[in-house]
Amino acid sequence: MTEFQRPRLVREDVYQYLRRAVLEGEILPGERLGEVELGQQLGVSRTPIREAIMRLAQDGLLVAEANKGVRVRSVTAEEARDTYAVREELDGLAAALAATHHTPADALALRTALATLNAAQSDDYREQTALDLAYHRAMTQAAHNAALSDLGRDLEQRIALIKHQTRIYNAHPDTAQQHADILEAVLGRNAEAAREAARLHVRTFGALVLGDLHTPSTALVPPAPAPSPSP
Repeated sequence: MTEFQRPRLVREDVYQYLRRAVLEGEILPGERLGEVELGQQLGVSRTPIREAIMRLAQDGLLVAEANKGVRVRSVTAEEARDTYAVREELDGLAAALAATHHTPADALALRTALATLNAAQSDDYREQTALDLAYHRAMTQAAHNAALSDLGRDLEQRIALIKHQTRIYNAHPDTAQQHADILEAVLGRNAEAAREAARLHVRTFGALVLGDLHTPSTALVPPAPAPSPSP
């Protein structure tokens, strides 16, 4: 884990430190947290550790188990399926709104975010995850919709847990091309093309995740058309 600097506001900064460690994959789903060990590592008393753990449990990042302590929450296959179903709709909306409302500054931020993601080492899982989330976050910001931004923050937390649990790389050939397709449609101000490209991207990546979790992914893939009746 990265070096911890002892803060002046111990309670809040311990919370932010542990939250960041979970969302960035320094502490993985299923990993247990000990108050004594954390206190010794961070150089603080058990009280701010306990308070931070309680807040993270309320955030849905940690789970307290009787006689077993606290661990980073693991995501079930059903929750992952539901999360990606919602993400498909929200990412599609974000891309469509970004195509309509993005500014020159947004366009630069999107190009930079995607170029940085594409330049990242494909075998650096944590860097890939952080940069992928940053690209999607830039897309949501370019939509200029406050309600969507609020929903996006909660969804990003769920997506981060899923990514750290499954360790599905973002450097997949299909998803890399799809990122470019979304950006092209957004910068071309083609809202419908941007919406459909974003939704396809979420379905593609969601299917990879759900395959890793050993659950059917049909909920994320539109059914094939029924064959025409024989004459």
